[in-house]
Amino acid sequence: MKKIFANLLLIAASALMFASCDNPAKMAEAAEQISIKCTPEVLEAVAGSIDATIEVTFPGKYFQPKAILEVTPVILYHGGEVAGEPFHYQGEKVKDNYKVISKKEETTVRENVHFNFVPGMERSEMVLRAKVLCNGKEYEYPADIKVADGVNTTYMLASFIFEKNGPAVDFAQDNYQSVINETAEAQILYLINSADVRNSQLRSEDIKEYQALLASLAEDSRRAITGTEIVAYASPEGDVAHNNKLSANREKSATKALDKVTKKLEKGAVTSRSIGEDWEGFQELVSNSDIQDKDLILRVLSMYSDPNVREREIRNMSQVYKSLADQILPELRRARFITNIEYTNYTPEELTELVNNNIDALDEEALLRAATLVKDNDAKLAIYEQAVKKFDSDRAHYNAAVILAKKGDLAAAEKHLAALDDQDSKDVKNVKGIIALKKGDVNAAGKLFAEAGNKENAAVVDILNGHYNEAAAKLSDSKRPIAALANILTGDLAKASSILESHNCPLCSYLKAIVAARQGDNENAKALLEKAEKNENLKAREANDVEFIKFL
Repeated sequence: MKKIFANLLLIAASALMFASCDNPAKMAEAAEQISIKCTPEVLEAVAGSIDATIEVTFPGKYFQPKAILEVTPVILYHGGEVAGEPFHYQGEKVKDNYKVISKKEETTVRENVHFNFVPGMERSEMVLRAKVLCNGKEYEYPADIKVADGVNTTYMLASFIFEKNGPAVDFAQDNYQSVINETAEAQILYLINSADVRNSQLRSEDIKEYQALLASLAEDSRRAITGTEIVAYASPEGDVAHNNKLSANREKSATKALDKVTKKLEKGAVTSRSIGEDWEGFQELVSNSDIQDKDLILRVLSMYSDPNVREREIRNMSQVYKSLADQILPELRRARFITNIEYTNYTPEELTELVNNNIDALDEEALLRAATLVKDNDAKLAIYEQAVKKFDSDRAHYNAAVILAKKGDLAAAEKHLAALDDQDSKDVKNVKGIIALKKGDVNAAGKLFAEAGNKENAAVVDILNGHYNEAAAKLSDSKRPIAALANILTGDLAKASSILESHNCPLCSYLKAIVAARQGDNENAKALLEKAEKNENLKAREANDVEFIKFL
């Protein structure tokens, strides 16, 4: 009996409450009767924007027919508040253009709200502020109505990765060789159809210079002889078989001559071979000569491969052939002595020592290699600046621009890039894209990265523009942190975890903590955040990150 009586009182009270909403002031007082749902419940920033959908359900008998309800979404955050565009509803007897809310029936309306992200909104809440307007009077709701927490800014880690972990960019490579192959060479000339070595040839200036060079190697700790090769030839005139035999005989006589030339000099293991008719040498000498009709001679060589046909066609040029016989052919009746030498270049330790104490001794390639041996960017930059100053090195200009762009000295980076001849290379466009992104010109950066074909940097732009699926697709084969972030943003936590598995830096620990928190593993997320806190920037971010709102 008491229960029935209590229920009757409750029904009566409810009827009285709804009846009281005929008074606009009572609409504000009965605000708890309105059902409000926000999607998402935790706001998220995407490309600098915060968008959400608010669903409001008004019960029957709530809305006064002559009233207008003004609702303003507001984000409250430490340091201020930002009001969005208000939306309005009207009762059935109001002659305006707002959405009409029935007094008799339950009515549900949906509104899209939009805010521009402002730093500080990471830890905030979105509320609704409402007031009833009727007959020139305003009746404010007694309190703000909280509808959402916010704001998730995980996508902004793309900028952190780009700035702190470094953009994807390659340095121009050096061509420094640890061992350089050199040769010491001389030759002896033969008379036509002869394989006899003349004494005058063994005393020629060419032979004397060759002997002096071999002698100097005994005192050169960086150079070592690896062997000597004898190559014998015949000039391309007459019978091919005869010339092949003549070349072979010259190989034998040259071998004996080398022993006389070198005597006590080191020459290494000796090998020899006979070439026969020296068409290659013929072409080279003709190309470097000023003989009349040399272009015609070279064209004959390119048209015919048969040596007999070549010789016949060239002999048919009777006026030219005499010049060939006098100037070219005698130089091809020869044997060459080719001593192979290995030069041992500076070791990494020696390069470092020279950079510090005698940098002027280094050539361009040595400077470029030396720069790779130091970790400090300022030290690298100093070496590249030296290569620019001494050799006007394009690669040094480019590498200096890379370092300066990473450091944020964008004007200096652009100056180095401007000195390059090739402004359209993919590498240069990539660095220009890095500079554009650091300047905040996301659209220009995206265009440059696309032209450069740099998928990783282009994916950063995709993430900043809210195109998470496109970013994940570009990074489908990447194991870098930016790929993990892209997969977190698309909801593929399993792939993100797989990428992060082999990484243990503070940044990757932070990303792992986000994955753990999203999977509901709060204890693991806490442990991972402790590792991430080694980075002061991440530690500061953690305190306001709504990814961890459930346990921080």
